[in-house]
Amino acid sequence: MASELNWMEGANPPAEPLDVLALVIYVPEPLGSFLDELRRELVPQYDPHAHVSLLPPRTLPVSWQVASEAAGKLIACRPPFDIELTEVSVFPVTGVVYLEVGEGGGELRQMHAAMNATALGFPEPFVYHPHVTLAQEIPPGTVEAVRELAARRWREYPGQRRFRAERAVLVQNTSNNSWIDLRECALGTAAAT
Repeated sequence: MASELNWMEGANPPAEPLDVLALVIYVPEPLGSFLDELRRELVPQYDPHAHVSLLPPRTLPVSWQVASEAAGKLIACRPPFDIELTEVSVFPVTGVVYLEVGEGGGELRQMHAAMNATALGFPEPFVYHPHVTLAQEIPPGTVEAVRELAARRWREYPGQRRFRAERAVLVQNTSNNSWIDLRECALGTAAAT
C-alpha cells in the first residue's frame, strides 16, 4: 500500500516486468557484499546483486513458468560445485570489466550448453564466458582506469574468493532495469529423490 501511495504522490510508477529472463547463481556473503560495494564504487548508478549468469539475459518464445520448469529440471540433475573468482579482466568489444571464473568454469559451460539447447535457448551475441560483472556501460576512455581500480580492490580483499554453487535463480528484468527473482532452483535434488 505504501508503494502505491508514493506512486500516487508523484513518485515513479511501479516497474513493469519485461519479457527478458536470465538464470543466475548469486555470490553468497561475505564475498557478495564486497562485490556489490565494489560495483557501486566503480559505477554508482547500479544497484547490484553479485552473480554468475548461467543464462545471460534473453527473450524466450515460452512463458516464464515454462522456462522455470525447464531450468528447474536441468538444475536438479547437476550436483553442487565450487566456483572460484580469479582475476579482473575486460571484454574487448564491450569494455565490460569483470572477474574471471577459474574453478567451476567447466561446469558452468556444460550447464549453459545443455540449457541453451532447450526451450531456454537463445541466439546469443557473444560466446558464453562465465564471469562476475564489475562495471559496464562506462565511457571508453575510462575503461583502463576502472579496471585498474577494480584490480587494486580485488587484491586488497582479504576473504575467500570461492563459493559453493548450490542454487540458481530465474530472474526477470523490469521497465526500470531492475531484476526480480522468479524462482529458485536447487542443484542436485534429482539425485536425492
